[in-house]
Amino acid sequence: MMSETDQVLAIPLWINGRAYLTMAPAFFDVRDAASGEIKRRTPLCGASEALAAATSAQAALPDWAARTVAERAALLLALADALAEYGEHFAALISEESGKDAALAAAEVGDALSLLRGASPGAASDTGNSGSAVNAVVAIVSDDSAPLLGPLRHAVPALLAGATVIVKPSPKAPSAAFALAELSARSAFPGGVFNILHGDLAAIEGLCVLSAVSRLCFAGDPALGAKVAELACRYNKPCVD
Repeated sequence: MMSETDQVLAIPLWINGRAYLTMAPAFFDVRDAASGEIKRRTPLCGASEALAAATSAQAALPDWAARTVAERAALLLALADALAEYGEHFAALISEESGKDAALAAAEVGDALSLLRGASPGAASDTGNSGSAVNAVVAIVSDDSAPLLGPLRHAVPALLAGATVIVKPSPKAPSAAFALAELSARSAFPGGVFNILHGDLAAIEGLCVLSAVSRLCFAGDPALGAKVAELACRYNKPCVD
């Protein structure tokens, strides 16, 4: 007899500009915050998937870093235009998985649009703030409090400065980040510049051990951020929030 979860599709990773399927050892049931219905499943990945994401990001780095800041800003603006077109869909995903009401979910999409549209050559920096290091692979860990805006707060300055990114969203609310990755491909982002790795602490540890990953960034609850920072410190990996 098939169980309820047997009939629910797992959400893919996003690696090298395309959906990436994997046979994870375990899955997290993503539920509708209002009804409790299982909507999809998040693969709880580990070291092998982290390596695949980092390899993709590192391969894309030379071309991305060689582009001008204006070229990178133009692609972020194109991503904003695509997000605006699907704004209601993103707000629905945020509301469904995080439990935010419709107004708060719509406001998060609006803030994400402002962040993307605010990217400009003058905003680029290589100081390391928000993980924005040139010629770097930056891993971004986010909880479910702001599934779209949280990762973008680190990703936008990092991408603008010439870094490639790996976003590790919360297993509870993975869909907005994955949908944004899909839009990045439609917006002509090169494969490997924006990657999605799913999982929990094992996935984060998988990123920490890799020399290709320059630093970790965290967006969300400070208590969880402290756990991420502790894990990063164990492997001497810089971590910022």
